[in-house]
Amino acid sequence: METDDAGLKLVEYIRDELGNRMIRLIIRTGQPGAAPERYVIDNFDIDDYKDKTELTATRLYTTVRSALKAYRDLKTIDLNRLGLARVLDAAPDLYRISHAALNQFFEGVLTQIVGLCNLAEMSFIATLDGMIATIDGQEINVLATTGPVKDRQRLDEILKLCAEAVKDGSLLEKIRQNGILIPLRTGVQPIGFVYVEPTRTLDDADLDLLRVMAQQCSNALENQRLHLNLQEAYGSAIDMLSEIAEFKDKSTGRHIQRIDRYTRLVAIELGVSPDEAALYGMASRLNDVSKIGIPDEILRKPGKLTPEETEIMKAHVTVGARILSHSKALLMAREVALSHHECWAGGGYPTGQPSRESLLLTRIVSVVDVFDALLSRRPYKMPWSLDNAVSTIEQGAGTQFDPTVVAAFLNLLRRGDLDSLLESVRHDNDEFLGEIQGP
Repeated sequence: METDDAGLKLVEYIRDELGNRMIRLIIRTGQPGAAPERYVIDNFDIDDYKDKTELTATRLYTTVRSALKAYRDLKTIDLNRLGLARVLDAAPDLYRISHAALNQFFEGVLTQIVGLCNLAEMSFIATLDGMIATIDGQEINVLATTGPVKDRQRLDEILKLCAEAVKDGSLLEKIRQNGILIPLRTGVQPIGFVYVEPTRTLDDADLDLLRVMAQQCSNALENQRLHLNLQEAYGSAIDMLSEIAEFKDKSTGRHIQRIDRYTRLVAIELGVSPDEAALYGMASRLNDVSKIGIPDEILRKPGKLTPEETEIMKAHVTVGARILSHSKALLMAREVALSHHECWAGGGYPTGQPSRESLLLTRIVSVVDVFDALLSRRPYKMPWSLDNAVSTIEQGAGTQFDPTVVAAFLNLLRRGDLDSLLESVRHDNDEFLGEIQGP
């Protein structure tokens, strides 16, 4: 060392500047008086402080071995900490069961298993150390691995062996030398497996802990299955009700589909996640379900409505709200059906309350529903030009419509992101005209 305190400065550099808290540091000195042992141990993050005279070959061996074991244990603790952090980060979103949250959860569990089994952090580059996979019929999906797959052939071989063992019910835990296979189940049905190749022999306590972690993966997969079933049922209910509304008023069939797409795009433009925007779109399709309760002679009247007929049309929103109030899953759609004719500054219907108090979804539907209706040909009106429709939306910002929603909508329009929807409107108008003129 160049100076008496060069070794201590190196320790400070490693710990403070590099931020490396894992590496084990041992100071060997020939001048113990220059840096007293108690002072060095108290003030520097080191593992031992040895005088050169006491560092014999045997002491050197035991010192290095002890430091390596300490490093190994610290890495295990750190891997478990990282795994737990991933699991906890994913947990709040698991109830929504997005694929990102579920994969993060599995990666966190696998990271903890890696720490438990003392798998080398980068050894996956050469070998397959651990993975979590699901089985769906003949399809096997890898949800998490300990690193990038380099040997695809070996991966496919292990996947096949594991899947066959789990399906056959043989469940031999040691499927290959040093390999451990733990099935994932919902009830008695195998749905996947955890496979690891530890670098040491695991005792019964370690295997029990692996099974506990595997059970958590099974529970997460079962939650996903239940969630998807509920989501499918919700989607079926939306489709059924919107189809009823379309059957009632054929002129608005593709209008309902466009409102779904408009709503999703505007929601994403405003920073809503794609998953949440998809729910917005589904709920928006029921904005006119209330038309079920409007007499056909009013709904399909080719001319201008009388004041009395207009009041009956306005009353349709409460009919839809009453229909949708029977299911908690449809509460968001109920709010849209009830309030999408309210105005930003107040004065709309049915209550006249300012729509700034409504859901963002409702405020989005208020804009896109009017825009699409203006462009569309109806029995009682001709389609407006695009310029006139856009001008009406712009002029309504801050009075009829939420100005933030209008700005997001116009951004999409000017970028051309709504071109396919505009083409759909033109197609509907041409089709409607053809029906009126006849063959």
